[in-house]
Amino acid sequence: MPRFSIIIPNWNGARWLTPCLESLRSQTTADFEVIVVDNASRDESLALLAERYPEVRVVALDRNLGFTGACNAGFRVAQGEYQALLNNDTEVDPHWVAEVMAAFERHPKAGMIASRMLLFDRRDTFHTAGDIFKVDGTPGNRGVWQKDTGQFPEGDVFSANGGSAAYRRAMLDEIGLLDDDFFFSCEDIDLAWRAQLAGWRAVYAPRAVVYHHLSASGGGVTASFHDGRNFIYLLAKDVPDVIWRRHGLRILGGQLRITWDALKAWRGAAARARLRGQLAGLIGLPKMLAKRRATQASRKITEAAVLDLLSPTA
Repeated sequence: MPRFSIIIPNWNGARWLTPCLESLRSQTTADFEVIVVDNASRDESLALLAERYPEVRVVALDRNLGFTGACNAGFRVAQGEYQALLNNDTEVDPHWVAEVMAAFERHPKAGMIASRMLLFDRRDTFHTAGDIFKVDGTPGNRGVWQKDTGQFPEGDVFSANGGSAAYRRAMLDEIGLLDDDFFFSCEDIDLAWRAQLAGWRAVYAPRAVVYHHLSASGGGVTASFHDGRNFIYLLAKDVPDVIWRRHGLRILGGQLRITWDALKAWRGAAARARLRGQLAGLIGLPKMLAKRRATQASRKITEAAVLDLLSPTA
């Protein structure tokens, strides 16, 4: 049984799969399995996998279940002690698997390992050095667009970015998988909230390197809608009362700024999608508030520790 499972969600991503899978063939360890979960692609993805990558386990879904549905389908068949999500539009360093496993071993209380994600075409520039959650209630990519000068050492972060997030199976068994109601976007932050509240850590491992075609397999109108909705879902479901009491006005102000910025750019399709997403988030509040009870009841850390999870807005 492999120690490490790599789950790659795919939807019409044949053009990206070859660099991703070839980089996995070049790993310095063979103690892993690769699972591609296909969201009913209409391109040549399945044919490519069958012809060129017989070592890959393929889970072919009969309809598009979104990022969360595909990842959860992969989790359910994965065998590894450690289980990673990897975007199909990435390329990983030859030491990536070994470095992620080594980071888990160095940090036995870590349930999540965040890789050093750099831009595919600008390999000295960050996509993310682990994700953060800010005092205004919005998530963010730490270090995004910054030149990589080694400024982020190994250590605690809020979340591992879903494009290359690695999870300890024991943690997933305890807190559950991704929330399918998120479908696409912020599902990794929701999972991180549940993990952090339950006492698990997220650790950034800079020697685990991933190169990412940022927004190649998602973005634009789709991302704008789901960000608009799912930011509100996070606030309703995950953000503890102590943060609302301390930073509630900042959080509401953050949402209003997003609304105002979208209104100013309303002629753009992405801006209108963001507004539709915010409306959908408000409509979905009863469902998220119902889930909130279980999320908050699982908290094992102190209120002071909860507040320490937040990052400044600048």
